[in-house]
Amino acid sequence: MAVKVLIKRVVPEDKARQMIPLFRQMRALATSEPGYISGETLKRLDKPGEFLVISTWNSSDDWNRWFKSEKRKEILQKIDALLGGKTEYEIYHYGFTE
Repeated sequence: MAVKVLIKRVVPEDKARQMIPLFRQMRALATSEPGYISGETLKRLDKPGEFLVISTWNSSDDWNRWFKSEKRKEILQKIDALLGGKTEYEIYHYGFTE
């Protein structure tokens, strides 16, 4: 069953230029992963610098495989180091059971 993953990040204005290539690199790698369906990046209007990435995967197994991949971890380390904190994830599936 498909899952949606919500990834929230706060990007200080002075770090935005450095973050854009990392976000693009992460998305480019994810799109080639088995089970990846789609992704979008939203910028919050009422809180400057807050972003929400929503990605859709065929299954939680597909997401977990990507989540554990070394190439994702390498980029994530750069993102977290730049932001000075940990990325937050929330995983949802459709319906009441998976």
